[in-house]
Amino acid sequence: MRLSVSAAISHGRVHRRLGLGPRSRLDLLRNLVTALVRHERIEAPWARADEMRGYAERLIEYAKLGDTNERAMRMANFWLTEKDLIHKLFKVLAPRFQPHPGSYTRLLQIPNRDGLDRAKMAVIELKGNPFPPLICPRRDTEKTLLNQLLKGYREDMQRAAAPQAPEGTPV
Repeated sequence: MRLSVSAAISHGRVHRRLGLGPRSRLDLLRNLVTALVRHERIEAPWARADEMRGYAERLIEYAKLGDTNERAMRMANFWLTEKDLIHKLFKVLAPRFQPHPGSYTRLLQIPNRDGLDRAKMAVIELKGNPFPPLICPRRDTEKTLLNQLLKGYREDMQRAAAPQAPEGTPV
């Protein structure tokens, strides 16, 4: 008997199977990219958000070329189903990301969806959006070894930097 792992071998599959077919997959991705440009932060199943991320980043790369570039305009016209967002893409988002070389989106995992499927959910957002950050700051506890060592080092440095009173003088 031979054991095989069919899920780990891709055999030419370069993307996830989303929707009911190729056209449905493209429509789903276009709607997600449009929603991301409009709202700058959306919630979606992890697989969809992860798949859409590359297309959104590539669209922003093209937008950075400017609205006079024919290829950039064709890409924006294809990927954005709401044509009023083309102006936002070129005049708001492209200048925001102009100094950055890449990685325009942030993908964060959130708790699984309630209901029958318990799908793994994610929030995908454009960096630099006006919303408050989702990442909760980590509270460093004083009980870790590294923090105890740093605390001792700081105390030693403060003692060394404090002016020493000469012997026999009242303080």
